[in-house]
Amino acid sequence: MTEIPEADLLQRVAAARAAARAGDPFVNPVLAVALSLGRQLDEGALTLPEVVAALRGLGAAAFRRRAARLAAAVGGTDPASADSALAAVAAHVAAAAQAGAPSTSFDAFREACDRPRAAAVFTAHPTFSLSPEASATLASAACGGAIHATPSLRPVPPTLEDEFNRAVEAIIAGRDALDRLAAALLAEGRAAWPERWTTLDPRPVLLASWVGYDTDGRTDVGWQDTLRLRLRMKELQLSRVAAQLGALPGSCTWALRARVAEALGAVRAQVAACPGPGAVDPLAAQAFARALVGRRDVAMTDPEPLLEMFPDALAGAPDDQVRLALCAVRAGLVAHGLALAHTQVRLNATQLHNAARLRFASLDGSPPSAPARRRALFAAMDEALSRATAEPVDTGALLSEPSSAARLMMTCAQIVKHVDSSQPVRFLIAETESGFTLLAALLLAKLSGVEGHVEISPLFETAEALEQRGALVVEEALRSPHWRAYLRRVGRMALQFGYSDSGRYVGQVQASHLIERLKLRVAELLARYEMTGLEIVLFDTHGEGLGRGGHPDGLAARLAYLNPPAVRSAFAKRGIHVRRESAFQGGDGYLTFGTPALAHAAIARIAEDAFRDPNGGAASDPVYAEGGFASDLFAGARAAMNALVGDPGYAALLGAFGPALLDRTGSRPVVRQSDGSTGSTVRHPRDMRAIPNNAVLQQLGFLANVTHGLGAASSREPEVLAELMRGSPRFSNAMAFPRAALALSDPDVLRGYVMSLDPGTWLDIATRTHATGTTGPAAVARALEELGLGDPARAVFRRLLADDAALRDAWPDGAPEMPDHLFAAHALRLCLMHRVWLLAVAIPEFSPRHGVAREALVQRLLRLDIAPAADLLGEVFPAAAPAGADLDFGEPHAEHRATGYGREHAGIVAPLRLLANAIREASAVVSLECGAFG
Repeated sequence: MTEIPEADLLQRVAAARAAARAGDPFVNPVLAVALSLGRQLDEGALTLPEVVAALRGLGAAAFRRRAARLAAAVGGTDPASADSALAAVAAHVAAAAQAGAPSTSFDAFREACDRPRAAAVFTAHPTFSLSPEASATLASAACGGAIHATPSLRPVPPTLEDEFNRAVEAIIAGRDALDRLAAALLAEGRAAWPERWTTLDPRPVLLASWVGYDTDGRTDVGWQDTLRLRLRMKELQLSRVAAQLGALPGSCTWALRARVAEALGAVRAQVAACPGPGAVDPLAAQAFARALVGRRDVAMTDPEPLLEMFPDALAGAPDDQVRLALCAVRAGLVAHGLALAHTQVRLNATQLHNAARLRFASLDGSPPSAPARRRALFAAMDEALSRATAEPVDTGALLSEPSSAARLMMTCAQIVKHVDSSQPVRFLIAETESGFTLLAALLLAKLSGVEGHVEISPLFETAEALEQRGALVVEEALRSPHWRAYLRRVGRMALQFGYSDSGRYVGQVQASHLIERLKLRVAELLARYEMTGLEIVLFDTHGEGLGRGGHPDGLAARLAYLNPPAVRSAFAKRGIHVRRESAFQGGDGYLTFGTPALAHAAIARIAEDAFRDPNGGAASDPVYAEGGFASDLFAGARAAMNALVGDPGYAALLGAFGPALLDRTGSRPVVRQSDGSTGSTVRHPRDMRAIPNNAVLQQLGFLANVTHGLGAASSREPEVLAELMRGSPRFSNAMAFPRAALALSDPDVLRGYVMSLDPGTWLDIATRTHATGTTGPAAVARALEELGLGDPARAVFRRLLADDAALRDAWPDGAPEMPDHLFAAHALRLCLMHRVWLLAVAIPEFSPRHGVAREALVQRLLRLDIAPAADLLGEVFPAAAPAGADLDFGEPHAEHRATGYGREHAGIVAPLRLLANAIREASAVVSLECGAFG
């Protein structure tokens, strides 16, 4: 046997790529390597286990590289360096406060450090691309821990409980880091104002979570799940406070400890009484309601009873170190209330419209976007808001309410009444396309009696919302006196901006340009409607991957990308306070807070950005002074991306076998409106969810959602492109995305996948293997002809290739290329895919079983829907004889009784199962190299 260690495989890849560059342009290096491995398998010079071993070697190396990049992304993981950064932030804040009048310097310092300026929001969704063990090992390795053995890279689909527990681990590490930030600010305050510093509650950075509270596109989150997990966040906060107080002298903390212990006991009883997942038994709901109401006062619904005890504790503290620690505990309570992190619930706009119409018949009729009915609908909504009064909400209402939106608002009411009223609940609304949606949410809030306790926040993510409707949505709502009164009551307006759908439909960099423009328009609208006294929350739900806005150059670059200088300046010159929130999504995002050292460094980067000069950079950045080229570049790229999304060949390419390359990484199915089967047909990119859409492109080795369209526009003025990339921080920061995407993309890799779908490729292979008597390639060609994906895939490949070539030609100083180790992972997987197809056409004829004929099974295998097909084949061709076949039935029997289909099982079914696992393992390696799932 000829083993293929990683070094040998990389040498093969390098040689094949060099030969392709220097010689025949029709030779595809990734296909050449895949086919050469296939020939060795055919000849017995290699075995499948040896190929899998080579793949695991690539995975181990990718794992180490990913750990190094994670450490670099947060600016290093040395705790002393992070502490120095936090001390520098605190010193900067104190110096700025002392630069003013001495009589107001302390108040200036208090305002600077006690006002929340930033938040890290922990979100879930299908981005758990590594197992918990692999994630923990990776985070540890980023901090210098040894990797004794690379854990299994393939993810296990998380349950809601898994998502919650992994989010909690990250949040706890983040809270520990926030305590260090608070301590740095308190120490600076103590040095400058020794008589007053103990009145400070530093909280410039907050943490929030929607894990367990997000019902958009999910059916596994019931009202009882949200309440149970919110109560657990309360329990975790009280446990945290108890542990912090337990580390301090009992002489000054005994009263606080006793009250916290009493509250903890009550909350734990409430958690225990809460019904479990699934259908809720009315008697269980009744028992829970009694625990919720009956233990409410002991459990507290506000941290005020605890906060009132801190002055006595501080007075009894033996020294300043204990006083500082007490102040840090109090700051955490003031910042987050009775929860480990702030609460954000989420649902879809359509759910709100339906709920509002159930309540008020006058709101029934056309959708709010219909021009003919828009004025009448808004007038009817204003009338409904005028007449709406709060209605009682109890647990029984949650049981009986048919509308998911009304039920979610009622859940918020129960949180406010029985869990914690000290902090508002963010009410996020996906796919907001009209101001009517915001007013509908306000109506439900009024009916539930919580309009002063929820922050209604639209999500702008679709191409239409960013290009046309986003500003109109805000303006339509601001026209309503009810909405303006509501905003003044809560004191802030919260807006959410998404990069997933926008990135895949208009392109990632183009989406950033549109989002920046929309934020500037919002600043103008607030000034026009005289609402500049509000705080504005700008929440960017961008996740971690290239296709979702997680920056390839690390956390500091990401924060600068999300908050460009023009936006900072626009709000600052109008005197509008801004809180910037940033999503850390799923397993990939939680890695940023995966250890205390990582979280410490991450909070340092966030704090540095939070106190950055809001007026710096906008005036001097040439992209704003000479904005014509950038605007034309992004407009041209948007048009090209729109055309690509509408190309039927693009959907064919995405859906050919791409979804089957992905392990289930979360609660949502890959394909919309399906049962989650990878065999579901993708007729348009909208049929897939955004994150799997992006992940498929990563797996195909061509990140079109980041780069496509930029080539044609850049090639018109490449010298201007180079000038802006050198001289404009904003432009170069944005163009880091296509730079990184080019390094993860290779037209030869995509060509290899496209050529594999082409029957002509397999006919060529057949002519070269005819002498060996192999009929498999010709049979694969016939099966692919029936599948019919070759022609559309080739057509869209030409479109993609033309723009990619133009972008690489225009790229200053040469475009980056895919590294050999990632190229090798694709080549190995292509080889494995080819083995699946050859096995598929080798399946013997059989009569239809379970409603599936042989031809349909072959088609499923061509789409790499392997595991279910292998299971079905195992039933069609059982390995062993039926039970009882060896019994004595009282008369002579044939010498050769049925003994099962051992040969078919060993030759087809077992290899298919091995290949299914190996192909998905290759996908995990590609995800590691890309840095995130999707």
